[in-house]
Amino acid sequence: MKTVKFVHLTDTHMNAPGKDGLLAKFQLADKVAQVFRYIEETKIAPAFVLITGDLTHEGDAEDYAYIRQVLDEGSRMIGAPVHVVLGNHDHRGPFREGYLGEQPSEEPYYYSHTIDGLRLIGLNSQVPGNHNGTVDETQLAWLKQELSTSAPNGTIVALHHPMLGIGGMLGDHILTNRRDIGEALVGTDVVGVFAGHVHSDNVGSYMGIVNVAAAGTAFIGKADAEENFRMIDACSINVVSVTPGEGVSVQTLTLPTSGTEYFRFPMKALAAQH
Repeated sequence: MKTVKFVHLTDTHMNAPGKDGLLAKFQLADKVAQVFRYIEETKIAPAFVLITGDLTHEGDAEDYAYIRQVLDEGSRMIGAPVHVVLGNHDHRGPFREGYLGEQPSEEPYYYSHTIDGLRLIGLNSQVPGNHNGTVDETQLAWLKQELSTSAPNGTIVALHHPMLGIGGMLGDHILTNRRDIGEALVGTDVVGVFAGHVHSDNVGSYMGIVNVAAAGTAFIGKADAEENFRMIDACSINVVSVTPGEGVSVQTLTLPTSGTEYFRFPMKALAAQH
């Protein structure tokens, strides 16, 4: 029986230095570098790091090339690979060009890797031009085929949009076809689903499977009594341990930040943007 430990980050919203944009001036890549230093200094020693989307905030190929540099440096520092999925603020063509070094393409980015016997399945729930998320039929069919065999230490699934119903969030924050995905996971070796998007920490179950939607490294989102959505400087990570035959444990660690408010939007205006 082998416990496999990994670190879950999400919603990093990085941009290359010198870029303009809503969040670019906050140099959010510095927070990700801080996370890797923390992982190294505290000797967490994960088997891998998982980032569940919104790698950048409306980035181009230059941003993705810079993000790859930041993550490669972090990977070397901790001696573990970094695996990513795409979120609603990501763009497939620039990601493939700048991050993967491939020809630009609008094809969804999904994969299966096995690390220390634990299978990681990354899905592309991002729908170009939309805030909400869907896993398309091609990926769903591939997922079912992939799960027709088991991995030695079980499987986790990573995607950006959560399957959990998050209380108080806008209706477009969950996966539109979560029931289809849930039915594909039931009865397989999947022990957990990991997501982001909602900028708050949530742990629950969906169809009997552990689901985690994390707050992320860029900011937390809070709705106040005046019906405003506040974006507040924060940074947290999840340290996840998977033990075959026993289950999944999730420890949320918060790193120091200023706690200041980045922006404030009326909830109605935020809904209109999406």
